[in-house]
Amino acid sequence: MHRTHDPALVEKAVHTLQMLAVDGIEKANSGHPGAPMGLASIAFEIWTRHLRFDPTDPAWPDRDRFVLSCGHASMLLYGLLHVAGYDLPMSELQRFRQLGSRTPGHPEVHLTPGVETTTGPLGAGLSNAVGMATAIKMLAARVNGPAPVVTARVFGICSDGDLMEGVSAEASSLAGTLGLDNLIFFYDDNKITIDGSTSLAFTEDVGARYEAYGWYVQRVDGHDHGQIRVALDAAVAQKGKPSLIVARTHIGKGSPKKQDTSKAHGEPLGAAEVIATKKAIGWPIEPTFLVPDDVRALFAERAEDGKRAHAEWKQAVAKLDREGGETAALYKKLLAREVPADLFEQLLAVAPAKSAATRVQSGLIEQRVAALVPSLVGGSADLNPSTKTFIEGSPAIAAGRFEGRNIHFGIREHAMGAFLNGMALTEGFIPFGSTFLVFSDYMRGAMRLAALSHMPSIFIFTHDSVYLGEDGPTHQPVEHYWALRVIPGLDLVRPADALECAAAWAHALSRKDAPTAFALSRQTCPNLPRPDGFDPKLMLRGAYVLADVADPTIVVVATGSEVDVALTAKRILDAEGERVRVVSAPCWDAFEREGAAYRASVLPPGVPRVVVEIGITAPWRGVVGEAGLVIGHDGFGISAPDTVIREHLGFTPEAVAGKIRAWRKG
Repeated sequence: MHRTHDPALVEKAVHTLQMLAVDGIEKANSGHPGAPMGLASIAFEIWTRHLRFDPTDPAWPDRDRFVLSCGHASMLLYGLLHVAGYDLPMSELQRFRQLGSRTPGHPEVHLTPGVETTTGPLGAGLSNAVGMATAIKMLAARVNGPAPVVTARVFGICSDGDLMEGVSAEASSLAGTLGLDNLIFFYDDNKITIDGSTSLAFTEDVGARYEAYGWYVQRVDGHDHGQIRVALDAAVAQKGKPSLIVARTHIGKGSPKKQDTSKAHGEPLGAAEVIATKKAIGWPIEPTFLVPDDVRALFAERAEDGKRAHAEWKQAVAKLDREGGETAALYKKLLAREVPADLFEQLLAVAPAKSAATRVQSGLIEQRVAALVPSLVGGSADLNPSTKTFIEGSPAIAAGRFEGRNIHFGIREHAMGAFLNGMALTEGFIPFGSTFLVFSDYMRGAMRLAALSHMPSIFIFTHDSVYLGEDGPTHQPVEHYWALRVIPGLDLVRPADALECAAAWAHALSRKDAPTAFALSRQTCPNLPRPDGFDPKLMLRGAYVLADVADPTIVVVATGSEVDVALTAKRILDAEGERVRVVSAPCWDAFEREGAAYRASVLPPGVPRVVVEIGITAPWRGVVGEAGLVIGHDGFGISAPDTVIREHLGFTPEAVAGKIRAWRKG
């Protein structure tokens, strides 16, 4: 419902949002007042004209999403959430950036009700929004036949910084290709960055660039409410294209001395300038954190509109339940991201008996996962023939066709990672994306945010070692295993064979609030022998005893393709009088979360330890201790066939046994 508000009340509401931000930042003596002051008019129109929200149920599945990609403007969002009636009391605005508050320096999803994604790293929020809009389209294509239960849109605001970062360019290009007409963003064209004028480094015509991407582009005065409303209405009505509204704004709007200066960006206005600003706009100097009753009533009225929309959605869901049959059942499964309780057992049953590269084993198992878990969707960065992740029997999505389960991301690893996170934050899907492990560097920011934000994104990396061979060191990862392991909350799984690939998928799909990464081989890895009575569930504990001996004199820990090498080296050393236990450690992160008793049962205290992994060695030294041995590789790779590399770097069983023998002799 579009209401016409008295212009004086609109101005008062805008000043309320501006001064809530100014007062919160001044009290904290930290923050970014300029963007909230410049964006208040745009935010007001989005929230009171089109955004459908219900503050009593922030997780309502068919709500519209609002993404503040320029997360440094967080006090604008906190002010909006407060006046709109979310569970964010004034006391939280007054504790901005303080220990234990729900108003951190940049918005964090799962911490503050109404925040849809964690923003701050510029470009990521806009890129998340592309994933959100796509997920909404895909869900609608599956379940909207009997009743319109999926109608949500994604609105957002981005800044100069967002559009300078390359990740947003990749994501915006993909959004244009997909024709995401449920995606509407304002670009805060305020001409100012921290260093000064944007002209120092950013002179392009942003609108023309987005028109070239395939977006519907409009240009407005970002403080003219009439222009903003007309542009918003046109963007919402636009079919077949995402929308960018280029809004010319003034950073620090209303501040006599700091408007249109970089000083307004990242520091409080200062007590004297706060007073001068309030006087200039006709706002009371006291009390601070003022929300006039009529402004609160205006937003409460809008919240009631959202509650009615929510009630209408419930009626549509009820109709779907009555008439939808299998579609209704699918909708429930998708919303729950349902995973069978016996998934692991079912995946073990289809684990290929024939030895192959773990990328191949994982790809075959993935087909069974897809059959059992309708929420699983994803794709690759133009590498399906290499990563083996294409879901068979389903098309890829395209503009106007969102029924498929496969996504062609193009050669856009940056955007793929952020896109996956946006999907993971939106109802219906468990997303995965795939590329070569060495290119995880492009996705590191997204993986870090996935972990920080508790997103169940799945990152599938193949070509996991120097053994990919002839492509040479530019494509051969060596530091990447540990570069991923050290991200808190992200689990890296490097399986050694088909059974461990089954465990990898079961592990990833069991993590409802955390991301998982796979590291899969290009070269063949033989299926490993396991002892009689072996309990496959041990693989889910991250590390387990694969081959044992009474009273071991050495414990050798290995991952991925090096596990088979360790097993053969064990036979050589055992024949010489050593007693070697081999531990396979597909997921060291999970193993470290196990209790002390289990960890000691796998790595008995006092028994010398060796680690074999063809990557950097330094992090493993904390596992083996000063007296232990790490057999790894601390240089870059080389261009040669994998068998030649194995010989050259000393990773044959005989070479590994020789290094252990020499170490034992001291």
